[in-house]
Amino acid sequence: MTAGPPRTTVSAWRPSVPGIAEVFHAHFTEHAYPSHTHDTWALMILNDGAVDFACDRHRHGAAGSGTVVLLPPGVSHDGRTVTANGFRKRVLYLDTSVLPEELTGRAVDGPVFGDDLLRHRIHQLHTALGHPGDGFEAESRLAFIRERLHGHLDALRPPRTPGREANRLAAALRELLDSRLASGMSLEEAAGLLHAHPTHLIRCFKQTYGLPPHAYLTGRRIERARGFLLDGRRPADVASAVGFHDQAHLHRHFTRHVGTTPGRYAAAPRLP
Repeated sequence: MTAGPPRTTVSAWRPSVPGIAEVFHAHFTEHAYPSHTHDTWALMILNDGAVDFACDRHRHGAAGSGTVVLLPPGVSHDGRTVTANGFRKRVLYLDTSVLPEELTGRAVDGPVFGDDLLRHRIHQLHTALGHPGDGFEAESRLAFIRERLHGHLDALRPPRTPGREANRLAAALRELLDSRLASGMSLEEAAGLLHAHPTHLIRCFKQTYGLPPHAYLTGRRIERARGFLLDGRRPADVASAVGFHDQAHLHRHFTRHVGTTPGRYAAAPRLP
C-alpha cells in the first residue's frame, strides 16, 4: 500500500527581528490543540482550510485566506480542524513590545479581523522572514502591521500623514543608509537617531523618493555589487562587502534587479 502525504507538517524558527519571538508554519489535518495559553500574542493567517477555536471560552471560526486571527497573551484558547483536509496556517508570535498587554480585553472581544490589507502585509512579512538578510524589510513590514493592529483595537490615532518635514526626514534617512551600506542598521535604530516614528519615517521616505527605504537600500547594494563584480571580485566576497547576508542573498536580489546572476554578469564579454 502506498503511503499518503504526511498528515502534519511543521516548521518553526526564531528570526532576528525585534518583537517576533517565533515564526510557526504548519499543516494540520487531525491535530486538535488542547486549551492553553501563551506569553506572547499569536497572529495567525490561513493559507487554506478552516479552523474552529475558543478564546476565553467563546467559540470562533476562521476560514480561507481572507481573515486574520489575533490571540492575546495569557488568555486560554484551543483549536481544531473543521474539514477532512485540515488547514494550513502561518503564525507570528509577537512579544509585548509590539502590542502591550493592556490591549488584551479588546482582542478577546474580537479576535478575528476581515482585513485584506492586513492579511497581505502579514503574508509579505512571512515572505521576508523566510530570507535571512532581509531583516530591515521585515522590521518595516512589522511596523505597519503593528500600526494596523492598533487601529483595529482602537488604541492609536490615525496614521500621521507626511507634512513639511517629509523631505528633510527622507534625506536624513537616505544619508544614514548610504553611510551604513555594508554594515546596515535596524529600523528602530534609524527611527531613534532621527527622532521619528518608524512608520512615519517610512512614509516620508516613500513620498520623497518613490520607494520604501528597504528597497532603496537593496538597490544601492546591487549598484555597488555590480562595480565590484566588474572589478573581478568573487560573488561570495562581493556579497559580504556590500552588506548581503551571504552569496545566496546577493544572488536572489541581483537576479531580480539585473536579470542575470552575479556570476554570469561578471563573466559577460566586455565590448570595446
